[in-house]
Amino acid sequence: MDERQLRILRELGELGSVTAVAEALLVTPSAISQQLRLLQRSVRVPLTERDGRRLVLTEAGQALAAAAIEVETALARARHTVEEFVDRPGGEVSVAAFHSAGAAFFPLLLRALADPGAPVPRLADEDVPQEDFPRLTREYDIVLAHRLDHAPAWPPTVTATTLLREPLDVAMPADHPLAARRRVTPADVADEPWITVHDGFPVMATIEAIAAAAGRRLHLAHRINEFAVAAEAVAAGGGLALMPRWTMRRHPALVLRPLSGVQARRHIDALYRPERTARRAVRSVLTELRSAALLIRGESTP
Repeated sequence: MDERQLRILRELGELGSVTAVAEALLVTPSAISQQLRLLQRSVRVPLTERDGRRLVLTEAGQALAAAAIEVETALARARHTVEEFVDRPGGEVSVAAFHSAGAAFFPLLLRALADPGAPVPRLADEDVPQEDFPRLTREYDIVLAHRLDHAPAWPPTVTATTLLREPLDVAMPADHPLAARRRVTPADVADEPWITVHDGFPVMATIEAIAAAAGRRLHLAHRINEFAVAAEAVAAGGGLALMPRWTMRRHPALVLRPLSGVQARRHIDALYRPERTARRAVRSVLTELRSAALLIRGESTP
């Protein structure tokens, strides 16, 4: 039995005929009769009987019709509870991010949502290969993910809001010979040792593009995913590395140089399941993430 069938039974008890119920519910009498037959199959005792040309409720039908009132009341209360939850400006909103995005966005988000009554962010870091970010939307309301410009789009099971299109620059010690140049090319950097990410992570595809443009394989000296750790290795003379221009905190011993001849840019996207944004609190957090992106790019002031 379902809510619609129970309501029909209740209306039959109150209105006294299938025709009257059909008129009240704006359906055909045959549709009402079909729903009553389906309801009858779910119980072991007759719910209706003939009284002349009229279909009336049996005692069991009357008892179930009375229970239907309680069911409708409970469902109405449940719907009201859900509507209040959906429209509540506050409440917890879970946000996951890969490391460099978390370092850039999380402090801004916490400060923006510090007022009483604002959504309460529950933050987590998740360092996963690119293809695993959509799966995280099962566990979190919003997932900050990254992919390269030319990488495949996210699957249709998630919605993506692009927060940043961030250039990836070549990081080197400030006293490196290439630091005197305004820009560098794949040929300039191909013979240098490199510090790069593990296979499957977005930046690796740009490393491969540099090698292809230079016409030779790069020497991958170290594999370090965390940009802050990689920056320390670069400063110590361990090699060059690709670093995000905006989300990475500047290292005093390093300089960043734009890369010519290769498309070196990543998207930072907010991924979420469409139904999550039914909540006002989740929509508010997305708005604050977009505002934070402007601050990170230097297009706004706090």
